[in-house]
Amino acid sequence: MTDAELKELVASLAIAQQETDRQLKETDQHLKETDRRLSRQLKELGKQIGGLGEKFGSFTEGLALPSMEKILQQRFHMEVISPSVRATRNGRHMEIDVLSYANGAFNTAYVVEVKSHVREEAIEQMESLLQDFRTFFPEHKDKTLYGILAAVDISAKMRERVLQAGFYVAEIHDHVFRLDVPEGFKPKAW
Repeated sequence: MTDAELKELVASLAIAQQETDRQLKETDQHLKETDRRLSRQLKELGKQIGGLGEKFGSFTEGLALPSMEKILQQRFHMEVISPSVRATRNGRHMEIDVLSYANGAFNTAYVVEVKSHVREEAIEQMESLLQDFRTFFPEHKDKTLYGILAAVDISAKMRERVLQAGFYVAEIHDHVFRLDVPEGFKPKAW
């Protein structure tokens, strides 16, 4: 190969390298733009899924309310039944799906949490709600307090865990929630 041919080859390689660099920069720009677009779409999808989860949770709570009202009034003699109770104390917040209570002879309160699918976290959440209840609702400090976990879907194993934790279990059967506790069940009083 002559010097002239070698110089021409090197020059063509340099031009080819510049073209490759330009194409890589273009590809990088396209990838960055695609990544930005996908990130925006994923963020929007996340919002939509979150909104659906909230709506499904509200739907489930609404589905449970009529049945739970009957249970709370007829079985436990509750006088006040309030859905979706929120409280704030010292910058902390508490939200309860259903709060019911009776004064006088019964002097009792029930906290109902409604879940689509019961997982271990539901037990921890219920324990936390009951432990903090009197901080948020000092007007009920002298009441005996119980928890009810109302579930659309609960495995036999989770049902046992909920009962062992001392909470009533309400399950849906034929579109109606019913208490599902063994005979002689003694709930934990808080």
